[in-house]
Amino acid sequence: MNQGPLVKGNPLRVSVYLLVIAYLFGEFLFPKYPLFHAINLIGVVGLIISLFFFFSGFNIFKSYDENPAPKSTTKKLIKTGIFAYTRNPIYLAFVLFHFSMFLTFENVMYFITSIGLSIWINNYVIKVEEQYLIKQFSEEYLGYMNSVKRWIFF
Repeated sequence: MNQGPLVKGNPLRVSVYLLVIAYLFGEFLFPKYPLFHAINLIGVVGLIISLFFFFSGFNIFKSYDENPAPKSTTKKLIKTGIFAYTRNPIYLAFVLFHFSMFLTFENVMYFITSIGLSIWINNYVIKVEEQYLIKQFSEEYLGYMNSVKRWIFF
């Protein structure tokens, strides 16, 4: 039986756990750092954009009959829709959601978790998945890597 990438942890669960921890620590242990009202509104827009990235990526996975779980095997390389702009829209959504929560609710713990989550996802999830996909799709995936950025801008 073919085995998927050996990713340690589940990014969705880790993201949700970090949201809960950030809320508890940020609300009860750390002071708030007031931001300009316009920055709070930018945070709300970021939350909406992160939900768009998440559901766009998730729906494309489902339309291709693929499982979006990081440890699952894959038979098809998805390069359409939001995947034409970023190779990891769901992970980008997780990090953007945490950062937008910081901008919206002025809780510094959301900022810290967005940094930690991005480092963990980039080094311990995406790189493992990329090695699996290179092995699975070889030249096709390498061409995709060269034409589409990992996190939109880099």
